[in-house]
Amino acid sequence: MQSTQPRVLGPRDGEISGWATVSNRFMIDGKTAGGRLSVVEHTLPPRALGGPVHLHTRDDEFSYVLEGRVAALFGDEEVVAEAGDLVFKPRGEWHTFWNPGDEPLRILEIITPSGLEDLFRQLGGGQLDPATLPALAAEYGCELDFQRTMAVVERHGLKF
Repeated sequence: MQSTQPRVLGPRDGEISGWATVSNRFMIDGKTAGGRLSVVEHTLPPRALGGPVHLHTRDDEFSYVLEGRVAALFGDEEVVAEAGDLVFKPRGEWHTFWNPGDEPLRILEIITPSGLEDLFRQLGGGQLDPATLPALAAEYGCELDFQRTMAVVERHGLKF
């Protein structure tokens, strides 16, 4: 159901979940925004991977860097964005992201249309199991590439 009332979320408001390397604060979900978008704040500790190399078939993601730096892989190209930068992760593009720095990273993830935030919720409730994760991701229109993921983890010395 779409919300018709204006809302103000404080810096500690919203549902919080996560796993070893990512904390998620759900600020606006698809139910609130009538399926148009969702907004999730991701926080990553130093040298942490945000998720396996993957692509989405249903949605686009926009990551606004609030603090720290984010590195991202798009195909074979790596980029780094600083606080105040916006990173566009379009559907159909293989990508992943990580915190390359020594300080925490906070990004505001805008997903359009909504739906992918529900995958984040499911992942926040348990262990990331490489045996079952591909099938779960497929339910949300995502594909995963663990071989490329491990290459990124090893190349940058990341926690995953």
